[in-house]
Amino acid sequence: MPRRSDEMHDSTPGATASRSTIADVARVAGVSKATVSRFLNRRDELLTRDIAARVEAAIAELGYSPSPMAQALKRGRTRLIGLVVADVTNPFSVAVLRGAEQACQEAGYLVMLFNLGNQAARELEAIEALSSYQVEGFILNTLGSDPAALAAATRLGKPVVLVDRRHAGMQSDFVSLDNAGAVQLAAGHLADQGHGELLFISEPTAGVSSRQERAHAFQAFLAAHAGSDGQLQGSLFECDEQHSQALDMALLAARQRAGARRLGVLASNAVVTLRVAAALARLGWHFGEELGFVGFDETEWAPHVGPGLSAIAQPTGDLGRIAARCLLERLQGHQLPPRQTLLPGRLIVRGSSRKV
Repeated sequence: MPRRSDEMHDSTPGATASRSTIADVARVAGVSKATVSRFLNRRDELLTRDIAARVEAAIAELGYSPSPMAQALKRGRTRLIGLVVADVTNPFSVAVLRGAEQACQEAGYLVMLFNLGNQAARELEAIEALSSYQVEGFILNTLGSDPAALAAATRLGKPVVLVDRRHAGMQSDFVSLDNAGAVQLAAGHLADQGHGELLFISEPTAGVSSRQERAHAFQAFLAAHAGSDGQLQGSLFECDEQHSQALDMALLAARQRAGARRLGVLASNAVVTLRVAAALARLGWHFGEELGFVGFDETEWAPHVGPGLSAIAQPTGDLGRIAARCLLERLQGHQLPPRQTLLPGRLIVRGSSRKV
């Protein structure tokens, strides 16, 4: 927890210039600490020219610089925004951070980041840690599974904007990809390219709204397009990093179900895309040959894997910027009902999903 500047520095005579305090300035100028404070807070009109000049000279002599945090706390404003992300190793989180940081910086705010590392038990810790730095509001991209953390965020009475993941019972602005539309776009492309057996691969969906929305949208797509002839079928598989063999078996089973039809795979995010790539390497398969493929999240490496990976590009930078702007509007006193902003995804077609 940052402390006030006069608590952070050594006030003994002979202290170096970088460690000077208000007390040192007052002593050298021959005035009270209150007088120095008035000068620092630009209340020079309360001081005579002689006293103001003495304080200014003492500050220059000692090289005194007040703590920005201490000054902010005195004003009741820190201009800090707390951003909590579920997993900073996920390219989505990094891109959202960049967008939010840019918007905040343009408005004169700084972003403080807390990475959960996909550990739901740390959500309350994140809220409390950022609160200790007097952040003025929160942008949350968390798992949302800890009621105590959500209660703490609400109890603080500071504005909250949710990104990508909804929190049941929390009435806050929400910014996300249009998951249903994006799944429709990806699955529809695979079907149009002649893939009659579809496999949707996701990280565990329990308690994560965005994963659930994509899984439900995939199931809805199958129900709407399967038809009586049964030419389009599909299934959903949840995978985690500890059970790579299970992913291999799921791919083999889907290929067997496909028979003469082509197998199309849809990965729910970039993390899953990497797991699928590793599974294909173990199986000796290739993107665009044994299976067609579309993955959520456009990454820097997607064009360079195999024939190039088709992807749903999320407007991640825009998500971060819009979330930050929503929060800044709340901080400026705008009283609005909770808003929901859903942005469309963009399909980028490469060799992994094209007809052979």
